[in-house]
Amino acid sequence: MESFEISGKSVEEALHKAEKKLGISREEFKYTVLKEGKSGILGIGAEEARILVESIEPIEPVAQEEKEDDTTVLIKNILDELLQHMGFKAHAALEKPLLSEENETTTLTFNITGDDDIGILIGRHGQTMSSLQYLVRVMISRKLPEPPSIIVDVDGYKQRRYEALRATAKRIAEQVKTRRTPFTLEPMPAFERRIVHLTLANDPNVTTQSIGEGDSRKVVIMPKNMTRETRTINNR
Repeated sequence: MESFEISGKSVEEALHKAEKKLGISREEFKYTVLKEGKSGILGIGAEEARILVESIEPIEPVAQEEKEDDTTVLIKNILDELLQHMGFKAHAALEKPLLSEENETTTLTFNITGDDDIGILIGRHGQTMSSLQYLVRVMISRKLPEPPSIIVDVDGYKQRRYEALRATAKRIAEQVKTRRTPFTLEPMPAFERRIVHLTLANDPNVTTQSIGEGDSRKVVIMPKNMTRETRTINNR
């Protein structure tokens, strides 16, 4: 393919434009930064960044790339454009499946990485990230007749939280088995409660249930076959 130049307010924006023009990710083409660009002061003295896209480099397909069909590219573009408009120098990439609210696994899980301040997108207990995920789902539902279930993660937060919750659920379950006393976990969103429920679903000695309303909803881990008299829930 012939080389061409492309410009943007930043190198990141120029790369994003190149990806959209070629319909492939930046890992699949070679480029050279011709000018970094600068914002100037109040717009005065601003200069655009320029890159030279030199050639397409064939790469060996991997399992993850095989999943990146038109739907995946559409979702990535939606996320990248949202991040750009929000002022983040960040990029969304397809990751290995995580647990979803609707199913045990989801085909499309996207992790956002980028600026040092990307953690702002997580928010308290992941609330900002959940809002971003909801917004993306709404946008996708307007473009696709049968939109897939997706998960939006930021800097691997959900992956780390997923693993931590599984470990906590198993540890508390062992305590419940030994003491024969129920244990109530801290309030958590539906996604996290489902992780606990599924982690212990096949345990023959304990059972789980959700109690409370709204933001105060939490999971109780209790011994199986408890009598009505002994089913006293102790808050941590």
